[in-house]
Amino acid sequence: MKLFPAIDIKNGQCVRLRQGSFRDVLVYSNLPLKVAKEWEASGASFIHVVDLDGALVGHSVNEEAIKDIVDNVNIPIQLGGGIRTIKDIENKLNLGINRVIIGTKAAIDPGFMKEAVSIFGPERIIAGIDAKDGIVAVEGWEKLSNYNAVALALEMKNIGVETIVYTDIAKDGMLQGPNIHYTAEMVQETGLNIIASGGISSLKDLEILNEYKVYGAIIGKALYENKIDFNQAVTMFENI
Repeated sequence: MKLFPAIDIKNGQCVRLRQGSFRDVLVYSNLPLKVAKEWEASGASFIHVVDLDGALVGHSVNEEAIKDIVDNVNIPIQLGGGIRTIKDIENKLNLGINRVIIGTKAAIDPGFMKEAVSIFGPERIIAGIDAKDGIVAVEGWEKLSNYNAVALALEMKNIGVETIVYTDIAKDGMLQGPNIHYTAEMVQETGLNIIASGGISSLKDLEILNEYKVYGAIIGKALYENKIDFNQAVTMFENI
């Protein structure tokens, strides 16, 4: 199982939200690059970066901080937040991002995802499915759609998407464990590479996700609150 330390950027700072609320922000560092280098030194093979401001307004906002990370770490980066056009994807890949995560646009315009996969390939395009009680949320998690999360994932599969970041909003930033039920359902019903996100708080949580054949896990607050030793987690789940 691949492990992705998360760097969420808001106003150029490394932050964490609780349950995706932009009104409940905790700043961990004014230097996202310093944080990225720490995860790299701890054994990370990939970093998960989100432009939170971008997710909310629908276009890139923290590009300077993101470019700083890309230019100064030697491991690949996946990026989400405000990527909603083919040009946006092209710009991010040209910046040095390894793969991009499309969230809101995937939910409201699956045809766009089909075009993106055909142009850039499934290894560069990830669908981000953010859900609450199995219902997809969009626009920086501020609105719920009419989409069932598994149904959207199956639609993504039909158009060539191979990897999905599945985030349970109710669990995100709460350190109460991931939503095993919905995550396991996503793995079993779709057969896709599912990267679990939201609520991971312990090595035990990672063990359970691994048992359900989850492809990867994004770890955020648990790392910043020292609930999980990242180096130990890498030894247990990646270096086996």
